[in-house]
Amino acid sequence: MKPTNQACGRGIKVVTKDSDVKNKKDYLASEYINNPHLINNFKYDLRIYILVTSYDPLRIYMFKDGLTRFATYEYNDKVKDVKKRFIHLTNFSVNKHSKKFVKNKK
Repeated sequence: MKPTNQACGRGIKVVTKDSDVKNKKDYLASEYINNPHLINNFKYDLRIYILVTSYDPLRIYMFKDGLTRFATYEYNDKVKDVKKRFIHLTNFSVNKHSKKFVKNKK
């Protein structure tokens, strides 16, 4: 669950019970994928940036570069502890506090 009015990983919660999701205003809930696609056993997300300049006619420009963010601990489907944020979340603002975080020098 993620608050709709926050950024930089603030307020993100991984919950296991439906009762934790119900009646939560101003939160976006996503279903957890139990068998995620991995790169070298790490969870990741991929962002591709586009600009829509017209809908009729449809005109879309895609930026040549994208962004990939990785978790800092290897994913293991046997680890069910949702409190291990560095396994389950790919947010930079969360993972920069991990002991295994490696800063990109480029």
